[in-house]
Amino acid sequence: MPDGRINTLGSINLFEHGIFRIQASAPPTVVANPVANTDAVIEHLNRSVADLLVLPELGLTGYTCGDLFGSDALLRGAVEGLLRIARASEGARPAVVIGLPLVVNGSLMNVAAVVADGEIAGIVPKTFLPTYREFYEGRHFRGSGAADPETVTIAGDEIPFGTDLLFAYGEAVLAVEICEDFWTPLPPSSSAAVAGANVLINLSASNETIGKAEWRRDLVRSQSGRCIAAYAYVSAGPGESTSDLVFGGHCLIAENGTLLGQSRRIGDGLEPEWVAETSVCCDVDLQRLAHDRRVIGSFDDVAEHLELDYRRVDLFEGASARPVSVPLARYVDAHPFVPSESGELAARCGEILALQTAGLVKRLSCLSKETALAIGVSGGLDSTLALLVAVRACDAAGWPRTSIHGITMPGFGTTAHTRTSADRLIEATEITGDCIDIRQLCLDTFRSLEHDPLGIPLPDDVTVETLQSQLNDLPDDAADLTFENVQARIRTMLLMNRGFVLGTGDMSEQALGWSTYNADHMSMYNVNTSVPKTLVRFLVRYAADHFFDGELTDLLHRVADTPISPELLPPSSDGEIRQSTESTLGAYELHDFFLFHFVRNGFTRDKILFLASQAAFDETYSPATIEQTLDTFIKRFFHNQFKRNCVPDGPKVGSVSLSPRGDWRMPSDADPGAF
Repeated sequence: MPDGRINTLGSINLFEHGIFRIQASAPPTVVANPVANTDAVIEHLNRSVADLLVLPELGLTGYTCGDLFGSDALLRGAVEGLLRIARASEGARPAVVIGLPLVVNGSLMNVAAVVADGEIAGIVPKTFLPTYREFYEGRHFRGSGAADPETVTIAGDEIPFGTDLLFAYGEAVLAVEICEDFWTPLPPSSSAAVAGANVLINLSASNETIGKAEWRRDLVRSQSGRCIAAYAYVSAGPGESTSDLVFGGHCLIAENGTLLGQSRRIGDGLEPEWVAETSVCCDVDLQRLAHDRRVIGSFDDVAEHLELDYRRVDLFEGASARPVSVPLARYVDAHPFVPSESGELAARCGEILALQTAGLVKRLSCLSKETALAIGVSGGLDSTLALLVAVRACDAAGWPRTSIHGITMPGFGTTAHTRTSADRLIEATEITGDCIDIRQLCLDTFRSLEHDPLGIPLPDDVTVETLQSQLNDLPDDAADLTFENVQARIRTMLLMNRGFVLGTGDMSEQALGWSTYNADHMSMYNVNTSVPKTLVRFLVRYAADHFFDGELTDLLHRVADTPISPELLPPSSDGEIRQSTESTLGAYELHDFFLFHFVRNGFTRDKILFLASQAAFDETYSPATIEQTLDTFIKRFFHNQFKRNCVPDGPKVGSVSLSPRGDWRMPSDADPGAF
């Protein structure tokens, strides 16, 4: 997600959709002044719109107090500050997590206090104390251990204490670790996640050195992914002492391997260099995390190895929803299969083409070099992508390109535009080309079936040319499924009788059942099987710009600009494509959005509609259009599983696949009513 990019397209009660808002902030710090630091925390608390406010390690005193941590005045001031924050939190929404030094059983410990609705809900001590290079915590603090008490007394109240605490807030279950805990081989947050925590919190004082910020980002991303959780990290800011170190105030929030947002920091290369305070606020999706934990069975398998029996503390007891509605603070990608950043998109396209090519190269190794690779070249996007993969695979495997038999099969719906593109593709790629006009075969089939195509009678003397002219005069809303299926099946019959057929249908078509059973639905191997429609155009353009040159590059861009159509209905009177797939089904950018969130995230219809309302699509759609298109997607997805249950082999290239042998197993007669 681009840093700072937030959707604000309307307000809604976000708890209803499992959205939990986290703010990670490094307020101004005054070293060894708990009063000033407490004032800064309360000021943040009062203006926060988050559910959870996370503040730095030892934030009430400053991390760099050194031997001042032995002072009674400093320690009492920290506790008094904590009590002030607790009082200020009464009736406020955010739960607050703040670090301070605390005397426990006569020893000084580095702890994080969790405060909610006027109370100190629990205190978590730091486990691993860094005492190497620039760090010297062992001089001042004791790490947590087996002798730790289960409670500590603060202002006469018994407060839960320990590394075994989890804090529940609605659907969120919070776990806290402190700085070095996170950098160890076995972070406490890993065990807490297995025990049920889905929001992991790190209070840190991580100084800035060359290259450390990227390492920090990698760790936050990877831990959130490993734990299938949200991870909020906040580091002490530049208000800390700079006697030997500089602290940048780097705050990060990640979710299941993706960095949702990060704050400014000292050393980020932006002006001005001095940043008094830093903050980042993001919405995490707890329903998405819950779905992923359910479907990844190995996550639960670790539970039997847990060494701690965790205690759970309820925050805001009984709270199930925010008291106010607020805009979504989370970027909703309208094109989840297509990266928005050009460099990432190029890398994605290069990787996918490599996977497609490698899959086909392996399949070629099992075939005789005399095998003809038959592919129907229509001049459209999907067949062009499959052809390019076949060309690259043959080059890599040492097969001559003439092994590829590109067959154009013009029918009653073929336009001059796509026919020209197909012929030029065959010539430019130097493959074996052939053209078979299927119209006579189709006419003979119509007669055998005693079928009048699109309602036109077929007397004995009718010719292909006569029928074509009559078809061209039909109204734009003319429809005849048999007319379309006959053409599709004859094309597949011809391909199957020519050699090893390379399929061209993409994943979006599989999801919608937009294929003719045992026709374009079938092949010997399909390199496009898990490529969504919204990505196909970019793959063709990428191949044009990176793997080919000259006339072929220009030709591929021409194909990429062609409207999407099966061309099974006759062209319009001016020879243009009459049959627009998206006019019939709805926009593919909507269908691919629905496909991602339905299959990848398991979201409900209401959740998908909510997310769609927050996404910036290429076109502007009314809420009614989005809802109608989603209903079309759900119905077609359920009604066409029988086609997906017998699709050919093909390589999985992304996080979503509909292969019945791997990612998606579903009964053909499942009912869509509940969805």
